[in-house]
Formats: sequence, structure tokens, C-alpha cells
Amino acid sequence: MSVEPRVNEQIRAREVRLVGPEGEQVGIVPLERALQLAADVDLDLVEVAPMARPPVCKLMDFGKFKYESALKAREARRNQQQTVIKEMKLRPKIDPHDYETKKGHVVRFLKAGDKVKVTIMFRGREQSRPELGFRLLRRLSEEISELGFVEASPKQDGRNMIMVLAPHRATKAAAVAAVATKPGREPREGEAPAEAPAAAAETTATAE
Repeated sequence: MSVEPRVNEQIRAREVRLVGPEGEQVGIVPLERALQLAADVDLDLVEVAPMARPPVCKLMDFGKFKYESALKAREARRNQQQTVIKEMKLRPKIDPHDYETKKGHVVRFLKAGDKVKVTIMFRGREQSRPELGFRLLRRLSEEISELGFVEASPKQDGRNMIMVLAPHRATKAAAVAAVATKPGREPREGEAPAEAPAAAAETTATAE
């Protein structure tokens, strides 16, 4: 949780290392002197490094500083993109037309900046032919390689085989830019996302 810095009379130190409004180093001065200098130029004395000895204080317009900080924080939230994991289910002996349809969905998801969990569902005797699933997943990953990459290699999970695809950084950046420039739409909270990394929450959506 962020704590606002001490300002003006809230500062407790007897002397401070003073920094001017343009970043110039004034030096160590008594607190009273620093407060007087701030009053002379109609600025605030803000404690920017309270743990230093003596603490570092800067002359600035604190109201303007808070306003600009709030704008930057809001912009940062807009530039964060929520990471969504879509799911696409296929059968190992899928019909060619159905495969192309499913692949189209995967392409659309990747272009939107989303990850895709691809699940091959085996039934009955198909479970004895895992190579069919590997072959299908390898084909899919090769055909979408311009948009994404294999983040989690195919692995057997009970009757299913799972692989996770993720969009390339350039693909995700293009999706973010498209959302940001879309007219008449306000970005959702936590959307841009990420990297942070910030840290983006992951949600799962399923497409049959």
C-alpha cells in the first residue's frame, strides 16, 4: 500500500538535503530554511527519500505532482492486458473441414492476444494411438507459427492430450493497439495484458 510523502510542516527532520524544482542540488539545510525557500517560490517542500540521512526533500508543486501521478497510474492500468486462456477441443480423427474451422478460431484467439489451450479428446480405442494427437497438435502449431508459439508442449492428461499456444509479442502488441484505438470504447480495468508483468490475471473460456 502506497503512503503519501510528508509535505511542508509534516516533515520531522531537523535538517534536510534539499533538491531544487529543476533537480538541482542545494545541499543540506535546516528544515526551517528549506520551508522558507519553498514559501519564497510558492512551492511545497516534499520529503522524497525519508530513509536517507538526512532525508531528501524537493521543492515542487505537490498538487500538480499528485495529479500527474494519478494520470500515469491510470494510463498504466489501461496498458495492462488481461491474459485470457481460450480452449479449443479437437478429436484425433477430425474432419478436414472441421479442422480448418477450429484452426480459424485458434488464429482469431491468437490475433486477439489470447492464449489457447488445445485439447485432443480420445475415445475408446483412440487412447492406444497417442501419436495421432501428437501429429495433429504438431501440424496445428506449425500452421499458426507466424502468430504464436507452443508455450506448453503436448502432454497426456487422462483421456485428453493438451497443448498451450501463446501469441508472439508482436501479435499481442498489435491486439493491444487495436483495442486502444477502437472508437467509442473505454478500456476495461486491467486491460491494455501482461507483462508485468504486471501481473495479469488468467481466465479460461472454452470454444467447442
